[in-house]
Amino acid sequence: MTITDIKGTVKLNNGIQMPYFGLGVFKTKDGKEVIDAIHHAIENGYRLIDTAALYGNERGVGDAVRASGVPRKDIFVTTKVWNSEQGYEPTLRAFDHSIKRLGLDYVDLYLIHWPVKEKYKDTWRALERLLNEGYIRSIGVSNFLQHHLEDLMNSSSTVPAVNQIEFHPRLVQQNLLDFCAEKKIQVEAWSPLMQGGVFKIEALQQLASKYGKSVAQVVLRWNLQKDVTTIPKSVTPLRIKENANIFDFTITPEDMAAIDQLDKHQRVGADPDNFSF
Repeated sequence: MTITDIKGTVKLNNGIQMPYFGLGVFKTKDGKEVIDAIHHAIENGYRLIDTAALYGNERGVGDAVRASGVPRKDIFVTTKVWNSEQGYEPTLRAFDHSIKRLGLDYVDLYLIHWPVKEKYKDTWRALERLLNEGYIRSIGVSNFLQHHLEDLMNSSSTVPAVNQIEFHPRLVQQNLLDFCAEKKIQVEAWSPLMQGGVFKIEALQQLASKYGKSVAQVVLRWNLQKDVTTIPKSVTPLRIKENANIFDFTITPEDMAAIDQLDKHQRVGADPDNFSF
């Protein structure tokens, strides 16, 4: 990944250019809160907005994108199919509901939210159909481990463009990152700031002081230098602006390795192999 500025992109395995930095809207209220957050993000150069059917704010996301004044082709919108709506026909219906809530003609990236056993392959077939019909520009997965990806690719010729996973200094999953890189699957981080947990890590506080940056800025820069796209969530204008101020410094290889060493296989979300929804 070549890091330039906030509007920089990474080329996915299907040739689509995806911004490597964006705004996540998990737990952001539909209506004014999500619209204002997206307005501030776009004003500060963000061009990727990540939502999901589960978040309950697709309507506000669509409203904000349409009202932004930025051409639709220049904003990359991601949403996801929830677990209870997986399967071939249910996924087609779920996408129809999502696209209507968004009020958009297409979605740039549609993800399977979690690898629901005995359903994700049929869900993937539905995504392939929607891709072929032009309703989606790229398809991918979220929370898939290596064995899920291998299982999926053994039954499909379409390699996921993206795997969005929990990724932060306490959960590096280097083997999964390496596997995805080998298969040309772009890794994207959710909860990159560990729902605030990174701010309590002394080693990160020391690095922030060294670079004259905030802990969040150091972690988000580490994401990008690990070739991981990132979507920090915030509804605060100052934080939205601050999170994006990561393009005027570079973390040294030694400090990158030091951050990697903070890994404790510690999750803030569910384990993809041991979850039930």
